Amino acid sequence: MAYVYTDEIKTRLRRIEGQVRGVLRLMDEQQSCKDVVSQLSAVRNAADKAMAQIVAENLHQCIIEEQSAGGDANKLVKEAIELLVKSR
Repeated sequence: MAYVYTDEIKTRLRRIEGQVRGVLRLMDEQQSCKDVVSQLSAVRNAADKAMAQIVAENLHQCIIEEQSAGGDANKLVKEAIELLVKSR
């Protein structure tokens, strides 16, 4: 199975990477805990959105393949939801 990892999602992840570098810079500069935690919260939110996008983009293809193989597509949907819930 070929998974879909678009340039858009890769761009999102590079942006998150930059945000993490920014958090480290804030720490090196001894910035306030409030500023660091605020930026970490932004990183977490961005990562959550990236995960949701990856699951959404790939779930459709997984369902099609599962159905064509005679499998249970509902099980795949439940697994995708569990994956997203566990990530929080």
